[in-house]
Amino acid sequence: MIEISKVTKAYGEAVVVNDVSLSLPARGITSIIGPNGAGKSTLLSMVSRLMPMDRGRVMVDGLDVATTPGDVLARRLSILRQDNSVSSRLTVRDLVTFGRYPYSKGRPTVEDRGHVEQAIAYLGLEKLADRFLDELSGGQRQRAFVAMVLCQDTDYVLLDEPLNNLDMKHAVTMMKLLRRAVDELGKTVVLVLHDINFASCYSDHIVAMKDGKVVHQGAPDVLVRPDVLKDIYDLDIAVEEVGGRRIGIYYF
Repeated sequence: MIEISKVTKAYGEAVVVNDVSLSLPARGITSIIGPNGAGKSTLLSMVSRLMPMDRGRVMVDGLDVATTPGDVLARRLSILRQDNSVSSRLTVRDLVTFGRYPYSKGRPTVEDRGHVEQAIAYLGLEKLADRFLDELSGGQRQRAFVAMVLCQDTDYVLLDEPLNNLDMKHAVTMMKLLRRAVDELGKTVVLVLHDINFASCYSDHIVAMKDGKVVHQGAPDVLVRPDVLKDIYDLDIAVEEVGGRRIGIYYF
């Protein structure tokens, strides 16, 4: 379980995350939703120690994120940032191999290479494995970065807008893959999403943020309701049930 206690982050007088306390359940998908500037990505960055918090504490299965050695934390928790870029010219296989660094320290073993090939296959990247990243489309690169994170083989996987640059087909494929990782591999996935319908259809738990605070949380059938969505987004959103899932209609 991830325990977030009174976490705060400010830039000058602008408070981006404001005294947030949360318990994120293990072995499931938790989606963090909310309007731009709500503090979603900042919160995820603090949970993963990519960004220091001004106040508060984050515990992952009893490990204090702020004080746990990096190599120990990296075997328990992995993250995909929103702004992924690499300066050197790497192939997809090279990039995915970086996911094994907490174990291999740069000298991958036969076991490590097995994890690499498994992650490449899991994301359907076999035909692109030896292509350079700068030769790929944005969506193909995004899938390669997700493969790198999954290759790290952590119990907790944090993904900041993993559907960036993906077309409809690959966005659906990505969400199905994450659902499989939870159901078949026992992973705990926490992701920032902008599409409330993906959150509704694939999540076990949804956390809604607004103005740096958590304003709602619960199961999809609790959050995906017109009154709740209105409060989160300041937008009238009709909700229909399709195939047992609640779908928000906000295009007109």
